[in-house]
Amino acid sequence: MATTTRAEPGQELARSETAGEHELASGETAGLVYRQRLATRLTHWVWAISLFFMLLSGLQIFMARPDLYIGQQSGFGFDNSVLSIGARRVDGAMAGVTTVFGHSFDTTGWLGVVPQGDGQAAKSFPGWLTIPGYRDLATGRIVHFFFAWVLVTTLFVWLAASAVNGHLRDLVPTGRDLRHLPGDVLDHLRLRFAHDGRYNVLQKLSYAGVLFVALPVMILTGLTMSPGVVAKFPFLIDLFGGRQTARTIHFVVMLALVLFFLVHILMVVLAGPLNELRSMITGWYRTSEKSR
Repeated sequence: MATTTRAEPGQELARSETAGEHELASGETAGLVYRQRLATRLTHWVWAISLFFMLLSGLQIFMARPDLYIGQQSGFGFDNSVLSIGARRVDGAMAGVTTVFGHSFDTTGWLGVVPQGDGQAAKSFPGWLTIPGYRDLATGRIVHFFFAWVLVTTLFVWLAASAVNGHLRDLVPTGRDLRHLPGDVLDHLRLRFAHDGRYNVLQKLSYAGVLFVALPVMILTGLTMSPGVVAKFPFLIDLFGGRQTARTIHFVVMLALVLFFLVHILMVVLAGPLNELRSMITGWYRTSEKSR
């Protein structure tokens, strides 16, 4: 989603000579505001890079066992599969088949059987969707774990910096914010975006959900899949209802983060990509408000 931040009390809105205030054709006035702090900008880009490599290397790891289960155990003797990606012969030809909650779908060319070279191969995902692009579980694990620890470290750095500079307060919805939630939803549906230098309630809820719910759950479920970690912290197995359930939750949260990313990019484009990118690179954002 498009990112906006409330100006600090006493922070100059950088209008007139310092911001180059000018009149817009629509009768609006605009000025620059220092919207994104350095710590916010740096951690934002580190997260983006880390999540990209974690997604593609995670799919490489998933190919080693392209099935998801609910419960403590899995295998041929258990009927607890919720997702399975594979290949089977149909009328003498290989076909990709994806099964979700017992319902099978032909996904040839996308999942299970994918293009490779001049033909097709029995493979869960196409090469452009994994790191590395060929089957290599060991390299995939190395890449995944490296960027996982980069993400964890960056999250702690962001939490510490945001607690000091007050940015955490910007992400906590107030009662007034929640009362404006229906109107904010309607404004987004009508593609009406306020460029006033503040987070709206949808942004607060979505960013807080990612930073305080999705990422911690991703980290904890990832740790729960590690035999060495659960040997020292066995309560993680009980917390998530089993290692296989933790793996399924890990995968679902990944899909939720991909959806968030797509919506985030869409909102940036609709709200003004150059202005949004400038604020996340330089910190400066051009605000506008209707003249009365």
